[in-house]
Amino acid sequence: MLERKRVARIGIPLLSCMLFFGLQSLMVKGEKSPNQPQVMNLDGVVLAQSTRSTVVPQVLYQKAWKLIKDSYYDQKFGEKNNKDGAQDWNRWEHHYDGKLKTSDDAHKAIETMLASLGDPYTRFLDRDAFDDEKSQIDAHLFGVGMQLGMNKEHKVVVIAPIEDTPAFRAGVQPGDEITEVDKKPVKGQSLDTVVKQIRGPIKTKVNITLMRKAEKKSVILERAEIPIRAVATSELLPGNIGYIRLDSFISSKANAEMKSALKKLSGADGIILDLRNNPGGLLANAIEIANMFLDKGIIVSTIDADGYKTSQMSSSSPITHQPMIVLINGGSASASEILSGALRDNGRAKLVGQKSFGKGLVQAINKLEDGSGINVTIARYLTPNDTDIHKQGITPDYLVKLEDKDYTTGRGPWWIDLSYSNFKKAPTDNKDIQLNKAVEVIKDTIAKTSGKQTAQAGETAKN
Repeated sequence: MLERKRVARIGIPLLSCMLFFGLQSLMVKGEKSPNQPQVMNLDGVVLAQSTRSTVVPQVLYQKAWKLIKDSYYDQKFGEKNNKDGAQDWNRWEHHYDGKLKTSDDAHKAIETMLASLGDPYTRFLDRDAFDDEKSQIDAHLFGVGMQLGMNKEHKVVVIAPIEDTPAFRAGVQPGDEITEVDKKPVKGQSLDTVVKQIRGPIKTKVNITLMRKAEKKSVILERAEIPIRAVATSELLPGNIGYIRLDSFISSKANAEMKSALKKLSGADGIILDLRNNPGGLLANAIEIANMFLDKGIIVSTIDADGYKTSQMSSSSPITHQPMIVLINGGSASASEILSGALRDNGRAKLVGQKSFGKGLVQAINKLEDGSGINVTIARYLTPNDTDIHKQGITPDYLVKLEDKDYTTGRGPWWIDLSYSNFKKAPTDNKDIQLNKAVEVIKDTIAKTSGKQTAQAGETAKN
């Protein structure tokens, strides 16, 4: 593995897997060149623009082939049907010579080529899908309020529902498997295909069949505008404990909202940061928020297609040194895992809850000349201790498991009430067993920290 001193070669990725427009939130990337102007977008994300008006299908396909060859993170191009996990990518270069007459022909050929990788995150986007991705990055979000992912068995599962959305109100839970959309089975379909079936115009309805521990459940959801917020809650809990629930990293206001929450809770003896059901968002936000707590160390490292390791270092300018605990669960993905991994590996926080989702890959959105695009997995990321959490997740220091019944008795995350008769805006009782454990641990941490400071003060007085 090669090391590079410089930082952030790949730009500012979006790492979550969200179903607002029905598409994953990923990085938008465009390499600067004399023939390819750049348009700056949200948080410095770059959209590659094309000036060509006429598109030759064969040229479109060839550019897609070269894009994968040059930037795909796994240079073995692991073929899903190949036992040795590799394929000769060159075999696709001229596979369709003379056979592509229209853009649709090129699109189908590109989809077939990409499918050979067996990577659900590397996929073709038609013009509408690409526009939807761009709209999501511009923070105009519509849909049913679910973040989706592909699990180890290549099944489409819910990472997390978003609070106060159609999916949330219908009782959709992290880990639910989507088996049917409008009564049509989705088995064997790609994540993108399932997403296309679920998305649609606002105020229209979609019937989704879920599987939860061998129990089938059907929900009819009306598509709506999805509220965008970063800090959903910032409150002072009994015992002078500050509590912040960070809902997402996608909002361009995430950093400002977090700073405001920390300022509000600056007098607290300790901070509990709740990342449960936070599916991720902009990597830049995860890094900036990590900088608010870290005075030194690596935040995250990425390994690109060439095997180069690039590390993002802390800016050494934290705005708080308060003791802290981080809450995670199976709905905590990508940027949430980067932040929680950075805080734990640097000894800044302990983790409480359940194992995180396990999404350790970075994608780039590349726009093609006809307005379509390709999501390409360009890198994998490691925590500061060089831990690859993809499909493994992060196991918390204090494991607090939940059963299905806990979600109906109030023992689960405090804001989830499966009766949906009352939406809580803050933890008002002590039933949330994971939060209770976090409070217990943070109080113990505060006591130990206070004891050390008292002892140090005594030694200083003696000298």
